[in-house]
Amino acid sequence: MPFPMLLSPAEATAIISQHLPSLPSEDCGLSSAHGRILRRSIKTDRDLPAFDRVTMDGFALNSADLADDPSRPLRIVGFQAAGMMAQTLAASGQAIEIATGAVMPHGADVIVPYEETERDGDTFTLASGTTVTPGQNLHRRASDFRSGAELITPGTRLTGREIAVAATCGATHLTVATRPSIAVIATGDELVEIDVPHIAAHQIRKSNDHALRAALLQSGLASRIERFHLRDHRPEIEQSLKNILAQFDVVILTGGVSKGKLDYIPEVLAELKVTQHFRGIAQRPGKPLWFGTTSRRTPVFALPGNPVSTYTCLHRYVIPALRQMAKATPSPAETAILTTAFNFPRPLAFMLPVQIDASTGGRLSAHPAPFNTSGDLGGLLHTDGFLELPADQSQFPAGTIAPFYRWI
Repeated sequence: MPFPMLLSPAEATAIISQHLPSLPSEDCGLSSAHGRILRRSIKTDRDLPAFDRVTMDGFALNSADLADDPSRPLRIVGFQAAGMMAQTLAASGQAIEIATGAVMPHGADVIVPYEETERDGDTFTLASGTTVTPGQNLHRRASDFRSGAELITPGTRLTGREIAVAATCGATHLTVATRPSIAVIATGDELVEIDVPHIAAHQIRKSNDHALRAALLQSGLASRIERFHLRDHRPEIEQSLKNILAQFDVVILTGGVSKGKLDYIPEVLAELKVTQHFRGIAQRPGKPLWFGTTSRRTPVFALPGNPVSTYTCLHRYVIPALRQMAKATPSPAETAILTTAFNFPRPLAFMLPVQIDASTGGRLSAHPAPFNTSGDLGGLLHTDGFLELPADQSQFPAGTIAPFYRWI
């Protein structure tokens, strides 16, 4: 039977996207900027490189001095290291010993490496067969970028590469997106803390909230992440959620969102004036996902309580939403090819955990690693992410190409 009231993953993604707020900007010191999302371009404050830069240790000379006689001895009249002001070749037949990174001396037009010379005291000659060409072993001024060029565009997640470029441009402070505070709420009477010494057979140690917090920390998209636990007691849920919704920028719940007798979360959210934008997606695992926003546009994601469902929905919907709020440049879409046939007869999109490797030609190969049930969290340990198999098929032969989502 089809599920006419449920959204497809693409439809759910579009609705989430329409209702997300944009985070404000703030200034951030360069030393604290790693992992942040850039909001204002980083431009060169001068030519790069800013001078004709020597790229080999050796000797700086004028190629015209050897035009008629390549074996002519040249006299070494000084040494110039990186960071020293440019010296000058004052007369024909002179050369300056030079270090990598130094400014090209005035009057010189070529660098000859040590290994292509034969030195005798304060003179040297070219080794047999060596030729010199003007501009050889030089990194010319502005050959990378002119002053004022945009090097890093808004939306870029700042890694070590971007930090290095920003430092080169003298950017002591950067304009970045603020990072939201996030509440991660586990629900259910069956849950106990991980340090409980004697756990009953009917109890479960909390893991979803730890998993979500760890993945969110790894994403770098949050400033503060706090965990909460709500029992299946409606007055407690209502009071706690009211306080949490007022304090945090994003709220993520796990459990209590399905159709069970004690699944109070959707009803309580409605009473707290959280607008429901959808409830349920035609996918497995993760079908009961709920999404809404408060009057101040706080996104609320109520994820299914089963661990595989929770972790899958976090990566498929929540983390992309946080990236959009920060105005991050969308990540390039990835696809992978199934190496083994897989069948799923229900008219739902299937999120199939897979192991990934690179096959011939560079395409990602996906090896199915189906879990026992959506509570089989251990089944994800040796997987790299999941394929999203479409609902309009039930048989997926080897060679099927599908979107691939990586675990963080």
